[in-house]
Amino acid sequence: MNFPDHLRYTKDHEWMDAKNNPSLIGITQHAQDQLGDVVFVDLPKVGRTLSPGEAFGVVESVKTVSDLYAPVGGVVKEVNEGLKEHPEWVNQDPYGKGWMIKLEATDPRAKEKLLESAAYQDLLK
Repeated sequence: MNFPDHLRYTKDHEWMDAKNNPSLIGITQHAQDQLGDVVFVDLPKVGRTLSPGEAFGVVESVKTVSDLYAPVGGVVKEVNEGLKEHPEWVNQDPYGKGWMIKLEATDPRAKEKLLESAAYQDLLK
């Protein structure tokens, strides 16, 4: 599996771009693999303020429905509108076309508390 080093990860299997603010957020390759074929993604409205760990949306797959959680607090600056028509992008390219929201972190340093790639991989063992 692929877990890019420039991203940070949560125990709930979301990833966040650690270098930029606003930052792209999505679910990991592991998460999409566990979900199976994604058939629907429900994302928040632009401008919504999220607290760390707050549910911001839902991913529905052929197997289950799962909440999405904010890795850090902040304001939603953009959502991936393409996922409405192409939820399969989450499976095909979870770190690229399958990104979900762009979040401007209230405290950009909060990203430092998220897991680095190696620590996330250890969590999965």
